[in-house]
Amino acid sequence: MQKLKLFSALFCSLCFLYGGFLAAQVNPVQVEGSLGNQGNKLRIISFGAHPDDAEIRSGGSAILWTAHGGEVAFVSTTNGDIGHWREAGGPLAKRRYDEAQKAAAVLGIKSSTVWDVHDGELEVNMENRRRFIRDVRNWKADIVIGHRPNDYHPDHRYTGLLMQDAAFMVQVPFICPDVDPLDKGPLFLYSYDSFQNPPFRIDIAVALDDVIEQKIDALLTMESQFVEGGALGRLDPRATSTDPQVKDEMRTAVRESFRKRFANTANVAREKLIELYGEEIGSKVKYAEVFEVCEYGRGGGRIQLSAEELRTLFPFITKK
Repeated sequence: MQKLKLFSALFCSLCFLYGGFLAAQVNPVQVEGSLGNQGNKLRIISFGAHPDDAEIRSGGSAILWTAHGGEVAFVSTTNGDIGHWREAGGPLAKRRYDEAQKAAAVLGIKSSTVWDVHDGELEVNMENRRRFIRDVRNWKADIVIGHRPNDYHPDHRYTGLLMQDAAFMVQVPFICPDVDPLDKGPLFLYSYDSFQNPPFRIDIAVALDDVIEQKIDALLTMESQFVEGGALGRLDPRATSTDPQVKDEMRTAVRESFRKRFANTANVAREKLIELYGEEIGSKVKYAEVFEVCEYGRGGGRIQLSAEELRTLFPFITKK
């Protein structure tokens, strides 16, 4: 029995050391400017708390990545089943899943999945951490996008925390051993918000002028949220109307509202747009998406991408 205990302890120690050895071989700092998780094809996975969040915050960039040969997946970490003023439960979850698939088709992205988690009930626990790790690994992601962990909505905050908790673990062999660990650490990005504690840091700005209408077309397929007003739609008499003419007027109003929203993002990011695209282009960009680099991922604490990394990971950002 004593020999058996000694052997078990020795085996566990060897496993621990081997895991540390493997992790050391895939230090993110050593892979600047390269992809490697899936050959030379750029792969991006964007997490949103609900079926519409990833579409709002990274839909335009997804179009551009796809146009440049990349493959993009969206993941909703809850099913959105309380996100409407009149509907709820399974029927709403099914409706919002279908809307996400329609939006994905318009955007041209490869995959849109929805976790079986109730809206408003996402938790930071081991089950969801493992789910996050597996999704990133299965997609062999080079870029991972998610919310910041400071936000008005608990599902947004916890999606951000789950992303942070997975940032190192996606490379560790002995967690979720049923899915191969990534060889190289992804770049983790926060999607844009306007909260001020702390303020959002604009590290990357993407010009959307060429794809803004396609992005908004995708968002308008999500009628439960944007035409009918989502969870608070009862507060707008137009959103509760069944008159087809009123619905058409609402769609027009929603389109204009989104134009203004993404135009405001471009104005907020004007300095970064000029820095990345040059004065001639950057000063004229009308619509944009922006991202903040999460220091927990690729780069081992760096938040500044090298020029080579930027060209590799954002091939559509060109400077004159």
